[in-house]
Amino acid sequence: WPKLVVRSVQKLNQSYINTVVRKALEEDLRPRGDITTNLITSKNKIIKAKIIAKQDGVIAGLDFCKTAFKLIGKESVFTKKISDGKKIKKNKVIAIIKAKKKTILTAERTALNFLNHASGIATLTNQFVKKISKKTKICCTRKTTPNLRTLEKYAVKKGGGHNHRYNLSDEILIKDNHISASNNLRDLVKKAIKTKKIVTVEIESINQLKQIVGLKFKRILFDNMSSSQLKKCLKLCKNKYQTEYSGNATLKNIKQISKTGVNRISVGAITHSAKSFDTTLLFR
Repeated sequence: WPKLVVRSVQKLNQSYINTVVRKALEEDLRPRGDITTNLITSKNKIIKAKIIAKQDGVIAGLDFCKTAFKLIGKESVFTKKISDGKKIKKNKVIAIIKAKKKTILTAERTALNFLNHASGIATLTNQFVKKISKKTKICCTRKTTPNLRTLEKYAVKKGGGHNHRYNLSDEILIKDNHISASNNLRDLVKKAIKTKKIVTVEIESINQLKQIVGLKFKRILFDNMSSSQLKKCLKLCKNKYQTEYSGNATLKNIKQISKTGVNRISVGAITHSAKSFDTTLLFR
């Protein structure tokens, strides 16, 4: 398998942003460019436009938005009125763009798609974070949009959440199908421990938990358990492991799950089901 480069979501570099945004622009412009904007006679005139929030929320993805305009027109000047990770109110200005008419018209949708997608994730993540105790971390999963994982995990952090493993090479996570395929949970965990990697074991019952309690690894993930089952399992762990819950966590039940004292709650919905943030771009 070709060597994979894992990009740190804490160091979102411009090279990565350029690559992702360029691909998105190509999707919009091949094979003949913006044939509608080309009809405008004054398309090279420099103008200003502003991006406005149409809802309350948390902003993320501004550098992706900026890059879309820059890649279309080098003359563009993108002025941020807020930073990634900051909360914004409805009708407030997010950014101002000064560029040729054709630059703004051509890049607008791609730019807003990135901004709205990332801000939607940051906003939903923040809604989860506000409902739990400070001792519990909200974590994302690998349920991400193909080729946009780095952006989405970055947005989760800007919303106050935490990143789970980035990919399959990062950490060992023994899930139900691994257990079914191996036939011996305890032996599989012992092999995992020898790798010196961070090891997480997903369990679905107290019986499974009893098979591995005592082995020295980092984290136990309790999958789709009721609060009463979870509390019993946490008591059995005796604080010897970092603990995590996964499985249908929602804004309605997240507080109850957090009250059990579990250290982390992984929520796939913050990346795979976040509603796009609502913005508009208007000429000034």
